[in-house]
Amino acid sequence: MAISPGRDATFSSQKSALSESPRTKTFPLTEEEIFYMNCRAAYLTVFKSSLENIISKEQLYLALQHAGRNPSQKTINKYWTPQTAKLNFDDFCIILRKEKPTSKAELLKSFKQLDVNDDGSILHTDLYKLLTKRGEKMTREEVNAVISLADVNADGKFDYIKFCKLYMTTIEQCLKTTVEKLEVDSKLRHQQFGSHTEGSPERDPSPVPKPSPRIIRKTDQETFSNKGDTRSSLLATTRKFKTSVSFTITMGANSNQNSKLTEPNSIKEWQCVQSKGCFFLEEDGEIISHQYWMQIAQRSMVYLTIKPLNLSQVEGKPSPWLSVDTALYILKENESQANLQLMCFTELRNREMFGWTGELGPGIYWLIPSTTGCRLRKEIKPITEEAQLVYRDGTGELFLTKEFRSTLSDIFEVIDLDGNGLLSLEEYNFFELRTSGEKCDEDAWAVCRDNFDTKKNELTKQGFMDLNLMEANDREGDPRDLWVTLHSMGYNKALELTEACPFIIDIYADKCKPRIKAVHMEACSGQLEKAICKSVLNKGDARVMDGYENIIVHTYKCDTWITSVIENKSNNKVIIHINNELSKNCINNRGLNIFAVEVAPKSTMVCQHVMPLNERQEWIYYCVYSLIS
Repeated sequence: MAISPGRDATFSSQKSALSESPRTKTFPLTEEEIFYMNCRAAYLTVFKSSLENIISKEQLYLALQHAGRNPSQKTINKYWTPQTAKLNFDDFCIILRKEKPTSKAELLKSFKQLDVNDDGSILHTDLYKLLTKRGEKMTREEVNAVISLADVNADGKFDYIKFCKLYMTTIEQCLKTTVEKLEVDSKLRHQQFGSHTEGSPERDPSPVPKPSPRIIRKTDQETFSNKGDTRSSLLATTRKFKTSVSFTITMGANSNQNSKLTEPNSIKEWQCVQSKGCFFLEEDGEIISHQYWMQIAQRSMVYLTIKPLNLSQVEGKPSPWLSVDTALYILKENESQANLQLMCFTELRNREMFGWTGELGPGIYWLIPSTTGCRLRKEIKPITEEAQLVYRDGTGELFLTKEFRSTLSDIFEVIDLDGNGLLSLEEYNFFELRTSGEKCDEDAWAVCRDNFDTKKNELTKQGFMDLNLMEANDREGDPRDLWVTLHSMGYNKALELTEACPFIIDIYADKCKPRIKAVHMEACSGQLEKAICKSVLNKGDARVMDGYENIIVHTYKCDTWITSVIENKSNNKVIIHINNELSKNCINNRGLNIFAVEVAPKSTMVCQHVMPLNERQEWIYYCVYSLIS
């Protein structure tokens, strides 16, 4: 029977399951460490490695069950949508964070509503009707399996008090068995994650001690402990590592007057093209964006910039997308699209604009926008009042509200990629793919032209408004489909743009007019991951793990962010523990202060991006990378 998720019911049992560990007797585990140990234990009960991905609903359901959850089909569908191809271990942790275990009290309360005689039991006939007629209907065979449980059924009645006790005992035993399995295998045990800080206020740790320039040895660990600068969790974990390497970078407060990006002197004589686009935050936390094809006809000096798009702002409403970092990676196509060479990226900054100036030869280039994900992340705050989208006048005629029309106007600005005030079929299809997953074909576009205001075979802003009004009328004023569109475009229930960042790209060339064309809307991974790794390896500071010359941590810093990449040159996968607890005024894209990553053999991976929480204050990046034994 599917039970709706509740609060932290089995936490005490999780503690008892872990209390037998020799480690916990000396160094008690924090609640966060227990949470991540259970995440790891559940995942590794289903998969051989946390590098493996969940590739089906069935695997997700099984892993959640091993973590002490009993998800409904509705819950599974919330995280495994028709667009989902895979979920990784980080996604699994986020799901467990959201889907709390059901408590015994909540379970009893649910059954008690059906207990007409208030005697702790439910007639089998009533239970059968409930389970086969309401909610996620169970089959006759499934209900019979519940009714046939000898311990909780007698005299045609279902004893739900005994059932709740049996259910909680089963869940606790499942968790205990899962964790014990992890404890038996020392290699798996050492892969546990630590504290999670997603959605929590930034902590202000003690002053950072001056670290060893390369390796934290045993004496350094004792010094940390004596000074009291680290929690017991840090002390507990450092003793099981083979070796560590640490980085300390102190960054000054960014000043908008200290601009490094400057326009070329003759920029007014250069030819320019422009395109807009948008970063969208998916339900699973992945970021997707438009990607572009650029053509340079002859060797030219080129000036490229990218910045958040400055949409209309309503007084009193936040504009969080304006603080999102943006970057652009330029890759040259050599013979085929699969063979791309990193040329440069926009690392210089002037306020919210990032840019690059240099010479490019003739050819086809790919422009891949990037954001670190430190500031474009899932919204946490609850929305107390839902905005009104439509209303009826005295005659009963349906209209769009002023606030909704303003939002649609902004959406039009975002999807009008070339900025000509009209939507071509190609531009409109990016919008359709984002909001409905389907393209509009030529025949449907012809119908659209016949019924809505167009100019030069392109849809006007008024036509776009009327199209949305028609959709509202088709649903007789029901705004649910309109909200699907708005959520897909990054808006919350208060019509605030919180889970998307529209941007604008400008390209100048001195010898020819560049061409730019949006060709895809894809996840910011794959080629982008390779490009980021390559740029960090080229420009970053490299530190080798002491005694492990094949494991290298590369760290790149600019005024705005710090990126670390782990390179594994060995023939075996490695597990690296990352600890950011002593960083000050920092946020990272993982939302974790302590975490672990597995790096495949002969590969590089982006470990984390870090940015200042408050750019007006000094920020200190202090990170320890440790190889787990």
